[in-house]
Amino acid sequence: MPHHHNLRSQAGAGRPYGVITRGTTGYNRLRRSDRWTRFHPRVISLLRGVSAPLAIDVGYGASHTTTVEWARWLRQVNPATEVVGLEIAPERVLDPRDGVRFELGGFELAGYSPHLVRAFNVLRQYDVAEVADAWEAVTSRLAPRGLFVEGTCDELGRRAAWVLLDANGPQTLTLSWDPHNVAKPSEIAERLPKVLIHRNVPGEPIHALLQDADAAWAGAAGWAPHGPRVRWREAHAELVRQGWPLEPQRRRLRDNSLTVDWEAVAPAVH
Repeated sequence: MPHHHNLRSQAGAGRPYGVITRGTTGYNRLRRSDRWTRFHPRVISLLRGVSAPLAIDVGYGASHTTTVEWARWLRQVNPATEVVGLEIAPERVLDPRDGVRFELGGFELAGYSPHLVRAFNVLRQYDVAEVADAWEAVTSRLAPRGLFVEGTCDELGRRAAWVLLDANGPQTLTLSWDPHNVAKPSEIAERLPKVLIHRNVPGEPIHALLQDADAAWAGAAGWAPHGPRVRWREAHAELVRQGWPLEPQRRRLRDNSLTVDWEAVAPAVH
């Protein structure tokens, strides 16, 4: 039985790029990423900038549920968005349903050049040495201005983290969590993307961010009677004052979240 957290891809001519993973999924599991994607300015501009954008969900798992949910969110931006789910396990490939096609494929994107790609809870199960190649395989195949969202979440979708990439590589890291399920921001560390999860140690930028986020959260304790969302807004503002390059929160969210420039949290070079 392979160790699911250190799988290696078996790329080859005529074969999908990737390995078969556990495939666990569930209704509404990716809602935090779905909401963020639906309202992200770059995604909106991308999907509205072409008449029929193509979005691909890589590794949708044992159920089509989250791919269909994603399609509904994207079609709020552009109703003509075409959505394709790719799976490397042939037995998981389904007939078209709910306006989504399902095909055999992996990080080679089955020959497509999509505008938007998502891969959630896939690379988390790979060896960390595989991540850069998988990222490059996707970003090199994107349509002009295309975007790739790669991340992970817990089984119920209460804690999630993802990286936004384009043709130039990773651009931002987003952490998002249920404000009633997480006692302090650093608890999200267990769901960091594969490239960062082992970097949450002193001397690494991601560790510094999480420590500063905990301190800002503790410093905003006086706002606790107003609820965790209000308290987090104050903590988020404190992180910005400290110089962390966080994207502004343009709308009121039901989640606690932060989006930081990738360069601020990229793994340190030793």
